[in-house]
Amino acid sequence: MSRLYLIGIAFLFNFTVFGQNKVLQYLNYGDEKFQKGDFINALDYYQQALALDSNAVAINWKYAETLKAYKDYEKAATYYEIVYHKEGTKIYPASLINWALMTKQNGNYNLAIDLFKKAKNTYSKDKKSYYYIKAKRELESCLWAKSYVQPSIDLITHPLPATVNTENSEFGHSISNGILYFSSLRADSINSKEEVLSPTYTTSLYSSKITVDGQFEENQKIANLVSEKSNSGNGSFSIDHKRFYFSICSNDNFNYTCKIAVAQVANEKWISVDTLGEIINEKGANTTMPHIANWNGKETLFFSSDRTGSEGGMDIWFSQITNGNQFSKVKNLKEINTVENDLCPWWDVTSNSLYFSSSWQNGFGGLDIYKTSYTNQFSIPENIGKPFNSSANDVYFFKQNDTSYFSSNRKGVKFSKNPTCCSDIFSVIPYKNEKDSSGLITSIETFETLSKRLPVTLYFHNDVPNPKSIDTITLLNYTTTYQEYTKLLPIYQEEYASGLNSENASIAKEEIESFFLEKVDQGMKDLTLFKELLYKELQKGTKIKLAIKGFASPLAKSDYNVKLTKRRISSLKNYLSEIDSGAFLPFLFSNALQITEIPFGENKANKLTSDNFHDQKNSVYSKAAALERKIEIVSITRSN
Repeated sequence: MSRLYLIGIAFLFNFTVFGQNKVLQYLNYGDEKFQKGDFINALDYYQQALALDSNAVAINWKYAETLKAYKDYEKAATYYEIVYHKEGTKIYPASLINWALMTKQNGNYNLAIDLFKKAKNTYSKDKKSYYYIKAKRELESCLWAKSYVQPSIDLITHPLPATVNTENSEFGHSISNGILYFSSLRADSINSKEEVLSPTYTTSLYSSKITVDGQFEENQKIANLVSEKSNSGNGSFSIDHKRFYFSICSNDNFNYTCKIAVAQVANEKWISVDTLGEIINEKGANTTMPHIANWNGKETLFFSSDRTGSEGGMDIWFSQITNGNQFSKVKNLKEINTVENDLCPWWDVTSNSLYFSSSWQNGFGGLDIYKTSYTNQFSIPENIGKPFNSSANDVYFFKQNDTSYFSSNRKGVKFSKNPTCCSDIFSVIPYKNEKDSSGLITSIETFETLSKRLPVTLYFHNDVPNPKSIDTITLLNYTTTYQEYTKLLPIYQEEYASGLNSENASIAKEEIESFFLEKVDQGMKDLTLFKELLYKELQKGTKIKLAIKGFASPLAKSDYNVKLTKRRISSLKNYLSEIDSGAFLPFLFSNALQITEIPFGENKANKLTSDNFHDQKNSVYSKAAALERKIEIVSITRSN
């Protein structure tokens, strides 16, 4: 063996060892920065490690996780995809669900739906696991987002000017006496690489005076509310304006925890700052985002906390205040809290409604803004839609007179490197001063919006309604057939999975469940919204014609299937006659609402769908057969 060859081997060995040591060094540096929340420098170190070993799953995972924390959704999706294809959730179980979540936050709902369906199948071995439940929840959310049609709302959305918004993050809280109060995450100085030069990078409270003509003056830091080593934010005045509640947050070994504090206000100065007692600030809990409101005639503190008794993550809690300093027992708003984060409570006394942000309800992206109305109890939260919500994070909604405000890290905000890294404050101004009964600024849905929601597709069980009948009408309405259909889901799963091995049976069951979720349930939701908008349009005096097509699977004879599809269309007519205590009856009797029937039977059915009566696994219980049994509202026209 030549001496030159031995020298070459030694060189390669030393180079490899040097490279491995360098990778470990970069990873250690990156881990340290990540723990500190310094995601910019963590990304830089992980990137250098990837340059030396791009195939390492662990490095790609760390890089993806940091991109997610930095809110760089596009790159995060790319690297979660790389991780998933390398290890298939065997090493990092969250790789698939995180790929799907980042895809959703990029607004790519079609791909996200496919990924969440794949995730459901992957995690279906443990249906009580968070990953399975989350995949199922997000699949429903994406279906909702995909079916959402922007209403004809005369609203103008603007980011606040550079006197408020910067390339850092700003979060609005309230306007009081012509002054905007908001939080901003800033360092004293940052170089061109966004590397913090100051030893502290903190959130602080700021104010900006609003001039008579609506301009925001240059913001000023409220310096005397908190010490240099802590963070302050989330400000809210008491009803009498004599107290100012806000959050004080500390960084204990990179564990960011907050407490609610109060400052007395005298001659526009902040004095006697002190944290609230353990009734509010439970020891060891993260308690933040205070909002003071007049609820049922009582001064009430709403806030977010992960204290004992939370449903999961951060929950919204409340406590009533007496004499300015006595707090009642804290209660959880169980009607609206979820297993994930519920944040940023804001009470609208005009509409008796609570606005908040959540990551678990039907939404467009990560955190969306929701509204729940209160009578004797809180109503089911409703997404307040666009332009308030986007595929990014939308938080801190509040209103002042006829103008709404919210904070978002959607594309279009000010940034230095990552276009979705940081939040700006936005205002939403009505072009026309119309308000609905909920107090949300809006305008009446137009006829064109109804058209955009078509087709509305509704599904049926085999030979329903009225099996083995030759009638062309039925006494049942669609709500009844839908409810009976959904009860059959377990039977569909068992029948369609029969004869398959364990793994394929699980996949078959998930496929059927996805069909019921995507098609059957979604169809009912689409119908509910469509009829609400239809009623509004009819009330305006518009005369409307609906065209409804009926379909059937090819299991029965053609003439029978035509009668069956007519019965299915009849069930929808009954729905319109009976829903909302007969609200549509006057329009049906006066022919202001006319319905045209187009019963195809099985003539338009997929020719590959089984019509074998003895093979009911495929002719009745398969997804292919179930897709054929439907009616569709296919068109809406104005009638003279």
